[in-house]
Amino acid sequence: MWEPADGPGAGIQANGPSSMPSDGKSEPPYTAAGKAAYDSHQALYGYRAVLPSMSNDPRDRCDPLGFPRANFYQLRHTKFIQLPDQVVILYQFDKRYRIIWTDGRDFPKELPDFRWYGYSVGRWADDATFVVNTMGLIGRERVWLDETGRPMSEDMTVEERFHRVNSHRMEITVTVTDPKFYSRPWVPMDKFPMKLQASDYDIIEMLCVPTDMEAYHRDFADPASGIIK
Repeated sequence: MWEPADGPGAGIQANGPSSMPSDGKSEPPYTAAGKAAYDSHQALYGYRAVLPSMSNDPRDRCDPLGFPRANFYQLRHTKFIQLPDQVVILYQFDKRYRIIWTDGRDFPKELPDFRWYGYSVGRWADDATFVVNTMGLIGRERVWLDETGRPMSEDMTVEERFHRVNSHRMEITVTVTDPKFYSRPWVPMDKFPMKLQASDYDIIEMLCVPTDMEAYHRDFADPASGIIK
């Protein structure tokens, strides 16, 4: 069981991933198609933030965050379960999980479908570094890369490196490659630190509940924006 080393709030990353915040300066290398997709997204956070009633973020409808956004927003307590042929990652936010195959397989020549959290295979680069590659991701308008509206296409592939620095500290580095929306690979998360927690740590539920989201928009977001439905 791991949590952000700098405290639970460090994993929220509302203004973009830790190594590439949305500040108008640290922008990824968009292609023309990527910039057009980005401009069509109305995000609640980042330097181009809009009012709640104007947002078109699919997360506001309680759609799954998807991947790699699960690493870039609300990365809180995270549990790793190692089995002989796979590693399972359990995320606190929305109680989601991923399966990473470690039985030596490669990616299928043809993936059966596109998935919210993709199709992942992992290997040990050395005794302290677990490398995971993921493809087959749902992209386009259904999943955003991060909370600030950066886009991803179904061509995106992701590499994660989980490096065990010592017995109680781990660093996560994420590289994304998407030739449709970005002109080169880039690193939105570089050595993000996590600290080990006790195995009996009791995780608090964090769920996106559609009825709660409806109440939020009805009672707060729309009235605050001057929009009455």
